[in-house]
Amino acid sequence: MVSKTKYLLGDGTIKEMFKKAGIEGITQIAPLGAGEFNAVYEITADKKYVLKVAPNKNTPVMTYEKDMMQTEVYWYDIIRSNTDIKVPEVYYTDFSKTLIVSDWFIMEKLEGKQRNEIKIDKTEIEKKTAQMVAQIHKIKNSEFGYVQNQLYDNWYDALKSMVNNLLLDAQKMDKKSKNGERLLRYVEKYKSILKTVPCCMVNYDIWDPNVICRYNEKNEVEFQWIDPERSFWGDGIFDFICLGNLIGLLEDKKGSVRYYNEVSDIPVELSRETSIRFAFAMGLMALIQDVEKYYRYSPRHFGWWRNIAGSKFYYAKAFGVLKNG
Repeated sequence: MVSKTKYLLGDGTIKEMFKKAGIEGITQIAPLGAGEFNAVYEITADKKYVLKVAPNKNTPVMTYEKDMMQTEVYWYDIIRSNTDIKVPEVYYTDFSKTLIVSDWFIMEKLEGKQRNEIKIDKTEIEKKTAQMVAQIHKIKNSEFGYVQNQLYDNWYDALKSMVNNLLLDAQKMDKKSKNGERLLRYVEKYKSILKTVPCCMVNYDIWDPNVICRYNEKNEVEFQWIDPERSFWGDGIFDFICLGNLIGLLEDKKGSVRYYNEVSDIPVELSRETSIRFAFAMGLMALIQDVEKYYRYSPRHFGWWRNIAGSKFYYAKAFGVLKNG
């Protein structure tokens, strides 16, 4: 999709980058994926590779997106070291901004199709995804937040910082978000609940394009993950926004909760408290979409109107719970 943040490169520059990485003999270069932030290419040489290129360092991005490519490599290492979830091998990184004015890296090209493009029972998708999420939630940390920004001692302070940063990002574009300001007031209202949340890895971006499926030698569908750069240390309930009934509240995701609890070290209980925590997952997603459109699109782009519709939906769902909680 068209996006203001994508830093597109010519074939000659890409060949120089691969030469620096010690890879020559490129025979094909093609754009890859449906991403809307980084530029991504499929490169064919001795085998297929993926080249990811962050936005030009002079391109405005939101606070949590700064140095996010370096964070992606960090999270690949975390997942690979602590779970059996297949993620791409990273072959080469360059965060020096010398060859080009951007971070970039070369990684393994995973074979397969997006989760929504493979023939598999929807119940199996729900079960498999929920139990993979339970795996990453077993990865704990003592501090909360985005590793590329600042970490905090509790989830209340981290979430407050996330919301404040997004409001500041809107101001940098000479915009305001009254709904974002309302969300911040709810963070204060539910401070006592947020302060008690345990800390784990949260992906928060497990949509179809980020799950690559393939049949293994046993003719079973293997799920592989890509693009974990939007992960943070925080409340595991936030990942349920990507599970099961994608338009439902937490209580509408009973199947995902059940599959998750079968393997989780901290089972989810459907309660007033977890409903409130999940409402913040929807509220933060709404605010991200609300502000993001100013950095990536203009009103003539599909993404602009999709973000408006998405943020309106998530705000309504979140505030419906938080108002009456």
